[in-house]
Amino acid sequence: MTRKLISSGSRFEEIARYSRAVVDGEWIFVSGTVGADPDGTMPASVEQQARNSFAHIERALSEGGATLSDVYRCRVYATDLEAIPEIVKVLAEKFADIRPANTTIICQLPVAGARVEIEVSARRASR
Repeated sequence: MTRKLISSGSRFEEIARYSRAVVDGEWIFVSGTVGADPDGTMPASVEQQARNSFAHIERALSEGGATLSDVYRCRVYATDLEAIPEIVKVLAEKFADIRPANTTIICQLPVAGARVEIEVSARRASR
């Protein structure tokens, strides 16, 4: 299989010259994804940001022929420790039985108002 680039149409993808996701064989690598609303605004709630991040991630995985059940690794970047309980609530819902490897890092994010950014790596099951 040849390499496939997946774009969400975000202006940041064009500016920084990256793809929302890259499919390479059975592997899908989804870029760090913040949780903006469809209109581009950033919700105040970190839980809603995490839910939006997953909505974007799930669309990219679907376009690559995968689902969250194919995720092997998740990386979470949060702006502060106080955000972690709300993020963990969403992670627990999304990955209840999947239980991928996970790393969580406290850091600054480059998008105004963003409090969480999530990236995943998945391996499509043989279909």
